[in-house]
Amino acid sequence: METEIPAMLNARRRFFPEEHFTFHAARMRMMHVTPGELKAMDQQSVRCAQELSDARCDVLAYACLVAIMCQGPGYHRQSEKRLGKATEENQAPTPIISSAGALCDSIKAMNFTKVAILTPYMKPLTQQVAAYIESEAIRVTDSLSLEVSDNLAVGRIDPMSLLEHVKRLDISEADAVVLSACVQMPSLAAIQRVEDALAKPVLSAAVATVYQILKTLGLAAHVPDAGYLLSGRF
Repeated sequence: METEIPAMLNARRRFFPEEHFTFHAARMRMMHVTPGELKAMDQQSVRCAQELSDARCDVLAYACLVAIMCQGPGYHRQSEKRLGKATEENQAPTPIISSAGALCDSIKAMNFTKVAILTPYMKPLTQQVAAYIESEAIRVTDSLSLEVSDNLAVGRIDPMSLLEHVKRLDISEADAVVLSACVQMPSLAAIQRVEDALAKPVLSAAVATVYQILKTLGLAAHVPDAGYLLSGRF
């Protein structure tokens, strides 16, 4: 959230030199990606929304995809509504995006209905993520779990290692590949290379979040070398 999303928005300077973004972050504590810690983390989200609304931001993005998806189908709508209310109560009503909702909505924006996903999660959490995506009328044709439970270790995964990991994913029936169904797992450096190699659209939770940020701000959804979704077609 604090590295790839700013990198994508700042990369737009090549095409939109007049744009200027500032970035503000509030953190929810979590060390291990387990259902219990994810639920406890999610309960901190209202505090974060209130803190960030003090800065009078133009849009707020809730980054943790699995913290939303492990709460049950459709939870991103409930979460976004609750966080929006928190900003209103602070006299700073702000549009709210969640990476969970952004991923599903962005897949639909491309008119795709089938995806293969790669996650850093343990297999039971990956199964919950797949079930959540499928509850949004998007079929998960295959999934691959890297089974990294330490949240710091997830953030330190080499994005270029995904070029090899993705070879273990069956993409034959998929319309697109979600190279990282997790905003914490880096993938930006690999997205365009994997897309070019597979000749199939590739996105990530972070890419989808940027797409929805740009859409909310009324800006062109174009970021160089960030894959099909941010190619400017949508």
